Amino acid sequence: MSAGRGGRLAQAAGSWWAALRIARREARRARGRTALVLAMITLPVLVLTFTAVSWRMSELTPAEQTERQLGAADAELRWVQRNPIVQSPWGDGWHADREDALPAGAVTAEQVTALLPAGSRVLPLRRWVSFDARVGGRVEDTIAGRAVDLTDPLGRGLVRFHSGRAPAGPDEIAASPAALRRLDVRLGDTVTSADGTRSWRVVGVVEYPDDLGSVVTLHPTAGRMETEPDTSWLVDLPGAADEGLFRRLNAHGIVMHARTPAPFSDDVTFPSGGLPPVDVEGMSISVLVGGLGLLEVVLLVGPAFAVGVRRRRRDLALVAVAGGDDAHLRRIVLADGVVLGALGATVGVTLGVAAAFAGRSLVEQYVYGARFGGYRCWPEALAVIAAVAVLAGVLAALAPAWTAARQNVVAGLAGRRTPPTHRRRWLAAGVALAVGGAAVAAFGAARTAPAVILAGIVLGELGLVFATPTLVGLLARLGRSLPLAPRIALRDASRNRSSTAPAISAVMAAVAGSVAIGVYLASDEARSAAMYEPALPSGTVLVTSQYTDGPPALPPVAEAARTHLGARAVVPLTEAGCGPDAGLCAVSPVLPVDRACPWVPTDQLSAAQQRQARADARCRTGPEDHFGAYFHVVVDDGTTLPVLTGAAPADVAAATAVLRAGGVVVTDPRYVVDGRVDIAVTHSGQDRPGAPTTTTVAGYPLSTGLGVDRLLMSRPAAERLGLTIRPLGWAFTADGVSDEDRQDRFLAALRPLGVQVEVERGDPTEAGRPLLLLLAAAAGVITVGAAGIATGLAAAEGRADLSTLAAVGAGPGLRRLLSLCQSGVIAVLGCVLGIVAGLGSALIILTALNRRYADLWPVSEPYPVVVPWATLGVLVVVPLVAMLGAGLFTRSRLRVERRLD
Repeated sequence: MSAGRGGRLAQAAGSWWAALRIARREARRARGRTALVLAMITLPVLVLTFTAVSWRMSELTPAEQTERQLGAADAELRWVQRNPIVQSPWGDGWHADREDALPAGAVTAEQVTALLPAGSRVLPLRRWVSFDARVGGRVEDTIAGRAVDLTDPLGRGLVRFHSGRAPAGPDEIAASPAALRRLDVRLGDTVTSADGTRSWRVVGVVEYPDDLGSVVTLHPTAGRMETEPDTSWLVDLPGAADEGLFRRLNAHGIVMHARTPAPFSDDVTFPSGGLPPVDVEGMSISVLVGGLGLLEVVLLVGPAFAVGVRRRRRDLALVAVAGGDDAHLRRIVLADGVVLGALGATVGVTLGVAAAFAGRSLVEQYVYGARFGGYRCWPEALAVIAAVAVLAGVLAALAPAWTAARQNVVAGLAGRRTPPTHRRRWLAAGVALAVGGAAVAAFGAARTAPAVILAGIVLGELGLVFATPTLVGLLARLGRSLPLAPRIALRDASRNRSSTAPAISAVMAAVAGSVAIGVYLASDEARSAAMYEPALPSGTVLVTSQYTDGPPALPPVAEAARTHLGARAVVPLTEAGCGPDAGLCAVSPVLPVDRACPWVPTDQLSAAQQRQARADARCRTGPEDHFGAYFHVVVDDGTTLPVLTGAAPADVAAATAVLRAGGVVVTDPRYVVDGRVDIAVTHSGQDRPGAPTTTTVAGYPLSTGLGVDRLLMSRPAAERLGLTIRPLGWAFTADGVSDEDRQDRFLAALRPLGVQVEVERGDPTEAGRPLLLLLAAAAGVITVGAAGIATGLAAAEGRADLSTLAAVGAGPGLRRLLSLCQSGVIAVLGCVLGIVAGLGSALIILTALNRRYADLWPVSEPYPVVVPWATLGVLVVVPLVAMLGAGLFTRSRLRVERRLD
């Protein structure tokens, strides 16, 4: 039996070797088709290889990380506490045994040097300091700042000098190339602070390997620098760092990162040690997204193998006549996938590695923002990528291989086509997978599991792929009443379903994914817009002081408001407080007990209690109101009220009358009962915190529709409650909603005053719209590509039919029209199926999400079904582009060719 098994293995090996030789010969003969398949396999392999190699080069070894962090120093110290600590070997983490540990506070160089061996030298390093500058009419405050003496060898080792010299005083800085571009300066120019009180001269251009962004380096003696509580110290030791030094520094609360790890014993347990947790959800999503990409490649490559099998049907028939069975025929076709997949993997990996090495500097600068550790690859990942490429080639050749094994030998020898037999079980399997995928996606949406949702979408698309050949056959029957060109196009699509169906499925999968994601994003954007509540009326601007020394002066504020924002009138903004002697206090209206929701969202409520809460009218407010609303208290006589609330004139008049009568105005009507409202004043310094003093005053309910609750209080009411009144700032209404340029100019004009500006900028959800167009563009590229590939293969396959048309007198324009119709069958049908599948998937997901939150409390805003018409518009135009391209780039002359049949 072992001899028989060995003989079968040897026979199979010989059969595969012969099949691989035939595949290599066929690849050389059909160079156009080979180049097409290689391009479609090589491109994703190249991208994946480029990404994997770039990521591997960005990962630093411990030695590289130490060299980058320490530069020329022997160690870096951070005094974190005044109590003993235990640090990790490399100093990237620490913990203390005491919960009442004292922070380190201010530390001097002498204190640090006293704990080091004799002959040691230290250099202070601040890895973050605040820095802002004025650039033209705007303020640039997104530039990172560091403070270190670059004239010292310890500090100079941290950077790489491009030009210039190190800052030698507080009025000099060194900037990175990105910072120079952002500040719009050159070496030797002067940079002015945002408030105009300081200026620095750029004396050097340097870069930090760990941050290639906008970074400026200041001299340690520069003033007005807000630093982190802990300052690092670069250390030059006379010798190596031993265990005794680590222990001594840790005993004083100092963490040391040295060139060698801390030689701690194995019995020391560090909390952050161990393997990082595995993100199962993220890995599942990555695998499913990779599966979708693999499916796209298989669907795009499949038609080329199908056409190759039809062009070689006579050769395959000769193999069958010579004694080859179905397995031999399948191996010959599968060998095409193995050869082309291996060749595509080799070319893609080689080009990907070369591109990653060649583009390293660009990726460092614009993607990672940091220098890589060195040139190196990731052999394990490259092997997996190559294996996936070979798998894609084999899967793409799988269906044509089964077709080749079932072809009629006599028809193949004669070169005749045999009509394909499509079994109903494929349609049944497709419908079952589509329905099952929809159910899985709905279940995942109900459980808010993205991986399950994506798995359902993948299953649904596979079901549509299996059902597409049957749909193509049905459409071909409907084409009998059409003109000649579209009738031939539908007939060829039905005849060549093994090549047409994968192309249609590829378009469908890309369009369905784009539409589903687009509908979800558009619906989420509409939901966010419905939930958004502005804090101020449109056009209202508040200007308050950053400090407690009173409001900003009125003349410059009013002048800047009129000049840059077109303000008509500036009104004072006044607040109520408890005064310096009484300490801090909170002033807020009291919600009547019978109007308060009896449940709190933090409680462990059962499903029945949540349904009761949803049915209770008292519990239908926003989730934040159930924890107790926070009211902004303003003292007003009716002057500021229309600016802060944007109420109608009738409501403004009634509320102003109440204020001038000594009452208050509350923007939440629930707090006012029979024209009265209870005001509670809670002092934080009381012996019993939380015991407020309650006073009842006249009140007026004013609904504003804003997301901020306000309590507008008259001066008599504030005095009755024992509150002090102090000016806070200014409020005004701008001339419409000002654009960002006008707002920037207004902020720049007020920057020297040290003020805070609050302005309503509107709903920021429109930022997601470019993503919708990007998705549509990606689906459009795939649609045009798939249509072009399938049309070209169909044209190559249909040369005999074209010669017949030429022989019977067809005009030159018929070929263009035929190519246009062939492209239209693929692009239109794929886009229609994709749009339907995408809309159906999105509807299932959104319905399941809304169903999940239907019985939960607090009440959540449901997802509306919003169709992104811009995305669908692009996808509707794409088939027309594909058809026009096919018609324009097709040669119109019909040559009479010799036919074998």
